[in-house]
Amino acid sequence: MPEDGVEVGAGAEVGVEVGAYRRAVGRFATGICVITTRAGEQDHAMTVNTFTSVSLEPVLCLVSVETEARFHDAVLAAGFWGVSVLDGTARATAAWLATRGRPLHGQLDRVPFHRGPVTGTALLDASLATLECRTWAVHPAGDHSIVVGEVVGVHEYDPAPGALVYHRGDYLRLE
Repeated sequence: MPEDGVEVGAGAEVGVEVGAYRRAVGRFATGICVITTRAGEQDHAMTVNTFTSVSLEPVLCLVSVETEARFHDAVLAAGFWGVSVLDGTARATAAWLATRGRPLHGQLDRVPFHRGPVTGTALLDASLATLECRTWAVHPAGDHSIVVGEVVGVHEYDPAPGALVYHRGDYLRLE
């Protein structure tokens, strides 16, 4: 209880309508990344906008992964993953790798990529930067897991194509 004796939210209706929440957070422009991992001989990938830097000592970042997504079990099993910060030309790739139910096998066949030198995970060519990460910690967060990674490789590329961002349910190119 706060010092003034007033409970925070006293009298306020509890609960949030999910659609209203999604629309509200959709007004926050975010960068778009593709997160990749490799489980056995199978590449896994998914588009995310929930990626952020966490720490500089040690160098850590995080991604939020839905627990029901196929990617979730694959990234936890692999223990490593890649982050491709998409450039402005990658709208079709972002949309494809955000498609629920797309075929798992061959999902990167139409996406130009190279293997990271540290982890061997797929890193997309249409990127402004890529990171290679080793899982540092996993935290449950509702219907998602927050996967924190220690960055073990960083690669920067030509910024000329601009960045791909997501705002109000649409991909936009930021010059």
